[in-house]
Amino acid sequence: MNGNAVFDPTVGDVLPELALPPVNRTMLALFCGASGDHNPIHIDIDFARKSGMPDVFAHGMLGMAWLGRLITNWVPQGQLRQFNARFVGITHIGNQMTCAGKVTERLDHEGEACVRVEISSANQFGQSKILGDALVALA
Repeated sequence: MNGNAVFDPTVGDVLPELALPPVNRTMLALFCGASGDHNPIHIDIDFARKSGMPDVFAHGMLGMAWLGRLITNWVPQGQLRQFNARFVGITHIGNQMTCAGKVTERLDHEGEACVRVEISSANQFGQSKILGDALVALA
């Protein structure tokens, strides 16, 4: 967002999509270290297979972090008031994720002008992985 521009989104406005590279093992290992979540189902293929999965898969919180980046690429983090997500699918190795958002409502929240943004992530096959919404202050 340009520092001189007035931030005045309207219902129906679409956020610039966030397209990510395919999920790979290095990405998952790096997220383990960054997040402190070392659950072996995300990094150990033998463990994943013993758990009934064909391979390791991305942390749900990695997918939510991508959605957070979608929002903070659009507005400064300080304008984010709420961020909700529902995990609806597993993000597998090789999935190339795209995060998207759309303004669905203008509202007053605790005396502050805000917009609600519907957010989602889907892989290259159009399979939804996370659905949610965020509340963003206008100023």
